[in-house]
Amino acid sequence: MTLTVAEVLELPVVRSGEPEVLSGRRLTERIRWAHSSDLADLSSLLQGGELVLTTGTALARKPRKYLSGLAKAGAVGVIVELGTVVSELPDNTGRIADELDIALVALHRKTRFVEVTEAVHRRIVAAQYEEVAFDRHVHETFTELSMKGAPLTGIVDAAAKILDEPVVLEDLSHKALVVSTGTPADLLAEWEMRSRRSPGKRSDSEPWLATGVGPRSQQWGRLVIPRRAADAGRATMVLERAAAALAMRRMVERDKTGLQQQAQGGLIDDVLRGRISDDRDAAARAHALGLRHSAHYLPAVVRVPGPTAFGDPVAAHRRNVVLLDAVAHTVNAAGHSGLFSIRGDGEVAAVLALREHRAPAADKTLAALGERIRREVHRIDGAEGTVLALGPAARSVTDTIAGLSEATDIAEVAMAMEDDRPYYRASDVRLRGLISLLRDDRRVQRFAETELRSLLTDTPQSEPTHLTVLREYLRLAGNKAAVADRLHVSRPFVYKRLTEIRELLGVDLDDGESMTSLHVALLVHEASRQRA
Repeated sequence: MTLTVAEVLELPVVRSGEPEVLSGRRLTERIRWAHSSDLADLSSLLQGGELVLTTGTALARKPRKYLSGLAKAGAVGVIVELGTVVSELPDNTGRIADELDIALVALHRKTRFVEVTEAVHRRIVAAQYEEVAFDRHVHETFTELSMKGAPLTGIVDAAAKILDEPVVLEDLSHKALVVSTGTPADLLAEWEMRSRRSPGKRSDSEPWLATGVGPRSQQWGRLVIPRRAADAGRATMVLERAAAALAMRRMVERDKTGLQQQAQGGLIDDVLRGRISDDRDAAARAHALGLRHSAHYLPAVVRVPGPTAFGDPVAAHRRNVVLLDAVAHTVNAAGHSGLFSIRGDGEVAAVLALREHRAPAADKTLAALGERIRREVHRIDGAEGTVLALGPAARSVTDTIAGLSEATDIAEVAMAMEDDRPYYRASDVRLRGLISLLRDDRRVQRFAETELRSLLTDTPQSEPTHLTVLREYLRLAGNKAAVADRLHVSRPFVYKRLTEIRELLGVDLDDGESMTSLHVALLVHEASRQRA
């Protein structure tokens, strides 16, 4: 940043000359250069934006002519030294400078102009070098991010870090797609309404700075600093560079999920990984992304059976995108709102804000929604047996997202059940559902460890292991022949393994209570391993 006339007057070398402001015009205007001369006509030497230093001969003789020539040449101001050549100026000199809109300052003590120009030029050159260095840093940062294929969040965070300002990427419907890390939650409050009031020009109501993202005729979003930027010039330049990087990234990801769904998935992932822990921040981002305010939210998981394209990851990704689009469209079309994310092959997680969340109306609403999702997914994907699993309702967005893990477990259990329900809760998956709810209880974990300790620490010499044989034995209600057939081993091998298990555990495997106890312990052990 270059110096203003007022800042020049604060330099020690100028202050020692006891400056007196005769015309306060343009004191806050920045100067391009400082020029020292006693010529009566400097118009041919100036390019505009200069601060002229003079001993005052021409100024004292014909003040209007002298100042008029400087003003026409674009000079910002004049500093005149009194006492060496000229002792005083005509009384009307200050008024003339005011009329011509040019700063005029008199120095009442002898001043070495060479020291003034050196100090001014040193600051100007340093500022220009700093601007060049800053511009190079910005260029290198976004070029590197583009070359590395950085995600949208990485580009937005880079812009925010460079400017030390909050930065938001929004789409054309004013949904906040990406919010820079550390952005205060209050800046996202009522985002859509406030964003619509800010067309991109700084105003008193919403002094935002914004730039469009994408080609002029095909813009798909805006990059916004949602407050008054400390340095508007630098901020505009950085936003434009960042917007170019975002547009390039968008071109690369044209065949992937939509921007809003990427942003929703990113928010869910940030909460699950602990990058966002404050519920106010999470809720502000969620509402800015379209999740309606609600007294309760539901964690939901939609699982779809069918072949997975292990050999073709592109086909698998496209199938998952179709599934996500179908679920999101169905939820929104039913009058609800939500956040959606692909969490695995054939699996979509969602945070739902239902139109009606009070029982018993909520049960009917969920049943209708489950049926609609099943029909829509079948129509698009052809999948049979689509499952909608629900975790416990929560008041906060972060708690709801945390509940997605339980919904995932319920969905996994429900997929293996023959029961056909429009939606599943933990209570609907019977014993496995109970274990899903209690598996984190240390008393339940201790029970499983106590029951199975001997098998968990024992390593047999051949496969299948003791745990595998016991698991199938209990699943098949003690039918040894069926166990041998299921594991593709001989019956004598099964009898031998069961004898070893009986000796290791010290229990009667034919006793009904022992079988139940061991079966529960195995289910707890499996649930704990899946959670890890």
